[in-house]
Amino acid sequence: MTDQPLQTDLEAIVRDARGEMEHSSTPEALESWRVSYLGRRGRLTLLLRSLASLSLEERRTVGAEANRAKAQLEQLLEQRQQALKQETSRLLQEGRIDVTLPGRPVPLGRLHPITQTVREICAAFVSMGFDAVEGPEVEWEHYNFDALNIPRDHPARDMWDTLWVDWTDPTSQQRRMLLRTHTSPMQARVMEKTRPPVRVVVPGRVYRYEASDATHEWHFTQVEGLAVDERITFADMKGTLYEFAHRIFGADRKVRFRCDYFPFVEPGAEMAIDCFACQGKGCRICKDTGWIEIMGAGMVHPKVLDGVGYDPSVYTGFAFGLGVERIAMLKYGIEDIRLFYANDVRFLRQF
Repeated sequence: MTDQPLQTDLEAIVRDARGEMEHSSTPEALESWRVSYLGRRGRLTLLLRSLASLSLEERRTVGAEANRAKAQLEQLLEQRQQALKQETSRLLQEGRIDVTLPGRPVPLGRLHPITQTVREICAAFVSMGFDAVEGPEVEWEHYNFDALNIPRDHPARDMWDTLWVDWTDPTSQQRRMLLRTHTSPMQARVMEKTRPPVRVVVPGRVYRYEASDATHEWHFTQVEGLAVDERITFADMKGTLYEFAHRIFGADRKVRFRCDYFPFVEPGAEMAIDCFACQGKGCRICKDTGWIEIMGAGMVHPKVLDGVGYDPSVYTGFAFGLGVERIAMLKYGIEDIRLFYANDVRFLRQF
């Protein structure tokens, strides 16, 4: 008889459904059970659809049994649903579930202190009309050195301990790659693609081949700044950086500029703030000088402007660069830069 296989399948479906129902103890599990057996693509529903292939006599016999099975499963589902409702009601009455209690707190992450400091620095400059941009960490030698007035034989290259990438451009052996030693390469990249006025800050990770200690790491974060336009003067630079220092370290901070050397600016300067620990009197933090250096800056060198197609007789500008870890260490009183990258949750939770 052709109805025997269908009857066997029907018995197996009912048997499996009863067995699975014993382990369905939540509303979600019951819904999954219902979809599996009584849903539009459920096992019993698909078997009922297959009755159309039987003869009229077989259809009557198997169909009647299938309908009885369906009624049994629906009754079984309803009984279990009622049992779950009664159990929930009992637990509520016994006070084992207090619906007035607040929900369980969801653990939330937080931004790394360096990321927080980067955002605070960028926000200060963005509010003064600068745009925040990013650049590649694997850089061409040209942008990292040559375009910044640091040719291959220039002694200033000794100031950076470079991590070179073992790859050269097959079309030119003179094009070498490296892990950028500073964010200054974006000066040339931005000016090549933009006509003045230019006002950008460039946050990013930089790399140098040097030993780690309390104040040095082989990788750290910098923020580079650049402003180029007609009639920009040293006074514009001082005013901008003066405002930045007040926004980051407080309105009562004093600022000092002293001459310094950087190949891609002329004249160059170092910027320092009075020590907030001793108020300029001299202590261990400021090495008894009363001042703490926070960045280097200066007017963009005419050769850098000329190299990107800007006329130095028309356009002037200023650039600056600062180490984010140093700013964070000064702001939060941290004495070891390595703490930022030790992945110690006890340290990171403080920020």
